[in-house]
Amino acid sequence: MRILAKDLRDAAERSEKDIVLSGWIHRIRELGAVSFIVLRDRSGLVQLVLDGKCEFTLESVITARGEAALNEKAPGGAELRVARIDCLSRAAADLPFQVNGDVSKTGIEAILDQRSLSLRNPAISAIFRVQSTIIEAFSAYLREHDFTEIKTSKLVSGSTEGGTNLFAVEYFDRKVYLAQSPQCYKQTLVASGLERVFEVAPVYRAEKHDTPRHLNEYVSLDIEMGFIESEKELIELEKGVLAHIFEEVARKNAADLALWVKNGASAPGADAVFNAPVITYEEALGIANVESAKKKGARIFDINPDAERYVCDWALREKGVDLVFVNEFPRRHRPFYVYPLDSVRTMSFDALFRGIEITSGGRRQHDYDAQLEALPRFGVKPESMEDYLSIFKYGCPPHGGFAIGLERLTAKIMGLANVKEASLFPRDRRRVTP
Repeated sequence: MRILAKDLRDAAERSEKDIVLSGWIHRIRELGAVSFIVLRDRSGLVQLVLDGKCEFTLESVITARGEAALNEKAPGGAELRVARIDCLSRAAADLPFQVNGDVSKTGIEAILDQRSLSLRNPAISAIFRVQSTIIEAFSAYLREHDFTEIKTSKLVSGSTEGGTNLFAVEYFDRKVYLAQSPQCYKQTLVASGLERVFEVAPVYRAEKHDTPRHLNEYVSLDIEMGFIESEKELIELEKGVLAHIFEEVARKNAADLALWVKNGASAPGADAVFNAPVITYEEALGIANVESAKKKGARIFDINPDAERYVCDWALREKGVDLVFVNEFPRRHRPFYVYPLDSVRTMSFDALFRGIEITSGGRRQHDYDAQLEALPRFGVKPESMEDYLSIFKYGCPPHGGFAIGLERLTAKIMGLANVKEASLFPRDRRRVTP
């Protein structure tokens, strides 16, 4: 029976004689009459000791049978002394880049162009093991807090947020669009009586960005909950969500984080997350301008990428965590459905983590008449939003929610320079393959 690389030491301690390992040839080292093969499977690396020369190429898929033996110098502290080895699939010798090498020496375009190979690199696959833990922890925390998981349509008749950044799709004899957000559906389901819902799903933004922080298709971790009074309840909920995510990543993915430790990969502790400061938009601007002035930078008039970095640097220095919640955004910066705090400010917020916005959210307007009044001021015709308005016409509780960008959160935990590195198959203005 096949075992995994991580289990070989246990087998060696039991002196098992008939062990089967299968995987990819990660590295070959030949020393005279003996060859040392490092085999890679989903659990990690393991050493095989083979009499004679290895006849196979790097990345060939093999099965090896033999005796397990302890060897503290081998990966995992054990090795397989091979009695028989079979090639299941021979790899071509002309690998386009060194799969077992240092990924920092390979450009991002080459990594993405050769995704089926680059994902074999242990450091790169580590990114997506961490990402899997993020999704699992996010979902588990919400289920434990009485949230219902939903799956909503990604084909919609129009914009969720009153904008025009939509991808059009031919749909039989009409045109529809890829959803920018599950916003309307989340609100519908809160109003339907589910009260607390969440979704993990892709969203699409037809924005002509070409930066290390943007994707045109990304995974959104969405939450909506009813019967709230302000965005501050949502901020506390997100602190709980993030604390649980970070705890699980630290517990389950320590080895994956270690592969990126030179990049600063780490997960903040729960105490640090719960102590993350909550500051207003105006306070954030003030902090950003003080920090900019220290560096002789330009005056900042909005929470732009420079401001996000400055505010996170301030929080790390003053509060011990580079996580900040900025609330009370001006009305002009928020969609039509955001609940007003007064004539200028809104009950909305962003979460900034390690220099970038990872979350946007807030309380939503739940009053039908107030929605009708707000739409024209945002350039939206009420007749184009009939389905949306019906959510509120027949009774809807005060509610709100937020969305976390999965790839951005992953990138910041791992210390990645480009959010595309945290997407299995990223889509941007230029890339639609592989």
